[in-house]
Amino acid sequence: MSIIIKSPREIALIREAGDILRETLKVLKAHTRPGISTDELGKLAGRYIRSRGAIPSCKGYGGFQGDICVSVNEVLVHGVPSKKVILKEGDIVSYDILVTYKGYTADACRTYGVGEIAPNAQKLIDVTKECFFEAVKLVKPGTHLGDIGERIQTIAESNGYTVTEEFAGHGVGREVHEDPYVFNVGQAGTGAVLKKGMVIAIEPMINEGKVELVTLDDGWTTRSKDGKLTCHYENTVAVTESGYDILTLREGDE
Repeated sequence: MSIIIKSPREIALIREAGDILRETLKVLKAHTRPGISTDELGKLAGRYIRSRGAIPSCKGYGGFQGDICVSVNEVLVHGVPSKKVILKEGDIVSYDILVTYKGYTADACRTYGVGEIAPNAQKLIDVTKECFFEAVKLVKPGTHLGDIGERIQTIAESNGYTVTEEFAGHGVGREVHEDPYVFNVGQAGTGAVLKKGMVIAIEPMINEGKVELVTLDDGWTTRSKDGKLTCHYENTVAVTESGYDILTLREGDE
């Protein structure tokens, strides 16, 4: 494992990328409505990111065809934008976005409801978000990554949800994916130890039903095997001298 420690200058650049990402999410939320295709949403995000002089780094990554990942309902991660997937009232949709600016990358995801959504869908969104915000409170030098995974797993499972071990958070910055992996399950006191200057993406990925997943023929879109709802929430976080700094979130954001 080769964990890259970032300088204050590098962290500032990741924050700049994070600010563009935050604004992209606002644009997407404003257009999240019944009748719009995930292809249209993906292209909208890509145009906005490029208009800011940045790169939508999902595009071409490992052959991925979209500017961002757009995952609807039972799709947990890596939904490929499609003209055939049309949002409808009551859906939930996750936007997972990578923005590279001046050579540095920020990564974040939000899940939004489309119009009025069912109480169980809203609870899933709320708990997934809670998993992140409770876990990030642990971030400081000396914390083990297993502490973060355990906190996420405990909150999710105490609410009756399951947590995938197939996908995880990760280091981010100069590259889209860097060491270390940041799993959403774990045991306190185990795993790599956080140090000042590390930058990690913490991203709870939660299933309403069983944990088993299947990947579609496109090789990317991954959904719950039982067809039940899934949810994803993510931010890029820097480890500071005494705690943490969320680089893809500002006061007043969701």
